Amino acid sequence: MARSSDDFPPISDYAFLSDCHSLALVARDGSIEWAVFHRFDGRPVFARMLDRDIGGFFRVAPTDPGAEIERRYLPGTNVLETTFTTPSGVITLTDFMPVEPDPDEVGVAHRLGSRHSLIRIVRGVRGSMEVDLTFRPRFEYGLTTPYITELADDLVVATGSADALLLESEIGPLPRDGQGGVDAHAVIEQGDERVVAITWSTPSGLDTSRIPHALAVAELDSTVRFWQRWTEQTGYDGPYKAAVERSALAIKGLTDGKTGAVIAAATTSLPEEIGGGRNWDYRYTWVRDSTTMLVSLRRLGHDYECRQFSEWIRQTTAGRASELQIMYGIGGERILTEDELPHLSGYRDSGPVRIGNGAWNQVQHDTYGWLLASTWFSNAHTGDAGEHDDPHYERFVEEVVELAISEFDVVDEGIWEVRGGARHFLFSKLMMWLAVDLGVRLIEDHDGAEAVPEHWRTARDEMRRRIETEGVDPERGVFTQAFGSTALDASALQVPNLGFLPADDPRVLATIEAIDEELGENGHIYRYRTDDGLEGDEGRFAFCTLWMVTALARCGQVERARERFEMVLSHCNDLGLLAEEIDQLSGEQLGNFPHAFSHVGIIRAALSIDAAERHE
Repeated sequence: MARSSDDFPPISDYAFLSDCHSLALVARDGSIEWAVFHRFDGRPVFARMLDRDIGGFFRVAPTDPGAEIERRYLPGTNVLETTFTTPSGVITLTDFMPVEPDPDEVGVAHRLGSRHSLIRIVRGVRGSMEVDLTFRPRFEYGLTTPYITELADDLVVATGSADALLLESEIGPLPRDGQGGVDAHAVIEQGDERVVAITWSTPSGLDTSRIPHALAVAELDSTVRFWQRWTEQTGYDGPYKAAVERSALAIKGLTDGKTGAVIAAATTSLPEEIGGGRNWDYRYTWVRDSTTMLVSLRRLGHDYECRQFSEWIRQTTAGRASELQIMYGIGGERILTEDELPHLSGYRDSGPVRIGNGAWNQVQHDTYGWLLASTWFSNAHTGDAGEHDDPHYERFVEEVVELAISEFDVVDEGIWEVRGGARHFLFSKLMMWLAVDLGVRLIEDHDGAEAVPEHWRTARDEMRRRIETEGVDPERGVFTQAFGSTALDASALQVPNLGFLPADDPRVLATIEAIDEELGENGHIYRYRTDDGLEGDEGRFAFCTLWMVTALARCGQVERARERFEMVLSHCNDLGLLAEEIDQLSGEQLGNFPHAFSHVGIIRAALSIDAAERHE
């Protein structure tokens, strides 16, 4: 049954919670409408954002639907505080996933995954207020209505399929609703403090012991301390500091604390176009995205994440270079088969809902460059020369360089994972050149210039020549989407960022202006305007506009960069979070949320503006 768009909150209505292992999205009205435990790409226990009827949710909110709502993250944290105001009183609802900080290293969660919990603390601030609790878990993406077992008036267990949830509540008794859920009601007076908590486990591993009230409050304090200690390590005091810190916290929250893998976004199948079919599962780790994210965190002073990701990518990819993939599961899984879930209607009825991602076995040659960039950056900025202490990995790196050379004349699907056929995409060629360039420099730095195979240098020079001739439109002097094409692509904005040409090169400047004119709309930048083999319209990707900001700042057009940057920031929600795309008509956020690459774009744009201003 088709539903009104009003049934679904805007994507920007959601807040993001994480413990670097599990995550949840909370709507403004106090409803948790997406939550996965034990792995970011795991089965959700609430998925109402993808189906209002069967998705499941967990709401704690005033009985009065007209309550005024304000919310914020506690400073320097991913702990959410929502304030509800009604004529009778004021309450706060504090939501968090407990994290115990490691006593020895900032940003490391101690005993990560020992318990999978989400805690909600209701506090009476002024007057009194009636509050309702509605608990409607649905397992296996809404396929399973759980069975509720009452252990006590205030303690129930929901079981079904491979999941179990323990709910404990200080908001009144928890009578079953007969439909796989429970409800509760209480009047919160000024000074009251009530704890509600859910804990996930497998049914066989269920522990029904409670989280005592004092422990829940103590875990709030330790979780705040974990995030604030990490934020204090962010070594940035330039313009747009608040946006940079929030973006860094979002990326940290999307980083798996056990493996170091960074997922592209917290969700699956939030649409790039309402009613369209461009709905993808982004809960996986792309080598490209992750390398860029971790480089950005390292530039802010966060070494640990860079070291951890470097180790993860070495373990995940170090086999045979010919088997290198563009993306992996959080644990390094290679097979990410894409399936559709027709029983879910999708966000605002924008089906299909997909799990898995069919791009996992695409050929994207830019991956070679990203892998070498990760190795180079790790060596240069963390002092980790481990790759050179591991002959197997060193051979693997050499194989990657040889593949970049041998496959330079082979077509691929490109950075945007188009499904309209392979081509000689310019960006792929740039990244293959970068792979060879960094391979040369890695050997020069470790073994000396004489150790570099001569054909590497010859190939690097020939790649440059080919890119500067076949990848440039001779009529306009601009970099194009693909060899021999006249179409433009936003990825060409990366030419100076990769060190291929200086930012003031006439071809770079001409490309910036051409992209702004031909791919721009109201200040936003499309990825491309060509047919990509997919149904529906191409949207305006936030990070493409942020690439434009960085390009403008690097070529000295700082005021223009600032104006464009502030326009993008105006589309962030009240908590500073940004999805993948911005709708060209309404300006609302679309696509998976929060989107790590969008937040990387914010960090890099701010750093570029800061650098440009300091060198003016």
